Amino acid sequence: MSPDNNAPADLELELGERSYHILIGDGLLASTGQHIKPLLNYPRTIIITDKNVEEHCLHTLERSLSEAGIRHHTLVLPPGEQTKDFPHLIKLVDQLLAAGIDRRTMLIAFGGGVIGDIAGFAAAITLRGLDFIQIPTTLLAQVDSSVGGKTGINLGHGKNLIGAFHQPRLVLADIAALDSLPRREILAGYAEIVKYGLINDPEFFAWCEANGKALVDGNRNVRRYAVSYSCTTKANFVAEDECEGGKRTLLNLGHTFAHALESEAQYDNRLLHGEAVAIGCVLAFKLSARLGLCSERDGERVSKHLLSVGLPVSLAAVADATWTVQRLVGHMIKDKKVVDGNLVFVLARRIGDTFICHEASLDDAAAVLGDALKT
Repeated sequence: MSPDNNAPADLELELGERSYHILIGDGLLASTGQHIKPLLNYPRTIIITDKNVEEHCLHTLERSLSEAGIRHHTLVLPPGEQTKDFPHLIKLVDQLLAAGIDRRTMLIAFGGGVIGDIAGFAAAITLRGLDFIQIPTTLLAQVDSSVGGKTGINLGHGKNLIGAFHQPRLVLADIAALDSLPRREILAGYAEIVKYGLINDPEFFAWCEANGKALVDGNRNVRRYAVSYSCTTKANFVAEDECEGGKRTLLNLGHTFAHALESEAQYDNRLLHGEAVAIGCVLAFKLSARLGLCSERDGERVSKHLLSVGLPVSLAAVADATWTVQRLVGHMIKDKKVVDGNLVFVLARRIGDTFICHEASLDDAAAVLGDALKT
């Protein structure tokens, strides 16, 4: 796959009868109608989006649907991670039912990871299951959350604790939609891109070191390549392990720490998911080094690269005086990846060589967190 190839990428996530395509290219939003029309049982859709996306590019999607003869109705949710809760979910389902949907109605999740998660979960549970399409508009959603069928909402106990695996019928990622994003949002998505190299491809991590700045600065060819690579990698993991019973768990590198940080930050804007993942990956390498699994030099290389593009790598820099090791560990033990009371970490032997670990102790994790809160 060449980073200079301007043709739209058409990838397939192979899941038997539930297989679907992932389309990646520039300007795809304007042709959405023609791409989704063959998938519709009935020429009607409900678009679920947020206020920010509504202001920037909803008109392009709506025009494309109208030109294809597809009737549409739009529901607009508040932006931000705090929208992923029961009150907003209940309101959304009520609005869907009030709109007169039936089982032939296709939902369109049009936005970032929050919209994809809550709209996908609404599709999974409303009328015992509706078809839906993912049109991710953030880098993080394009490279991660829109692919693979994970849907859900957050609770006070932790992130994504209520949800379902519900695969979309299509993922359509328009690289041009990223142009209006704030730099901070691009950086948050970039953390998930780097994660793929850290998991099992040291050559791709080296590519990130060489091209990360260009990606963040707006180079569309570089962005298109990174999105295509990330989606290809994730599709391969999901095809092999759809419901995260084994290999797909590797995609959670850094997330056991990251979800605890997000919970402690109460899902507010001071810590975006991708920022938490960046810090979480650094902590995962620190824990790996503490256990004698990998060299401290590898962790330092990871930190250096993330910091060089502008991502946070220091827990102390985002924490306030109320954050304690005990509180963070408390969040971690409520994580959905806990098995028989034991935390599950993705740890590293080196960059590009990770594995699923059930043996790391809470004491070791607490020690890493304690050091990180001080420096």
